[in-house]
Amino acid sequence: MDRYNINRGYKKLRVWQDAIQLYAMTYKILVKFPFIANKVASNTLDATHSISRNIAEGYCRRSIKEYLNFLNISLGSSGEFHSSILSFHISGQISDIDFEILDQQHFKTENELINLVKSLQKKQSQNDWEDSFFKPD
Repeated sequence: MDRYNINRGYKKLRVWQDAIQLYAMTYKILVKFPFIANKVASNTLDATHSISRNIAEGYCRRSIKEYLNFLNISLGSSGEFHSSILSFHISGQISDIDFEILDQQHFKTENELINLVKSLQKKQSQNDWEDSFFKPD
């Protein structure tokens, strides 16, 4: 059963869904890392998980200013994630195939996130944002 209320609306966002998928794909690849690289694998998982978590937290704040702030944090985590997988690839810690899988999903998710930020910035500049649970008749 999928429980839904207005505060869980972020679950309908494709960018949030794709960020969750990116985390799952990353986990499947990094879980194979040797113990010696556990810390960097863990930091990368934290970065990728931070993307979806900050999308959700920003959405639940209801204020467009706070939402944009959390989306910008997501973008920062996205950059951190990409830097990590690129270093893993260059150092031979992940294969060309694994890098390509993660990079494709990351690129898709990152572009969706950028587009969401642009869309919300436009709404913000037009004063077109409802932050109340109550809608007057």
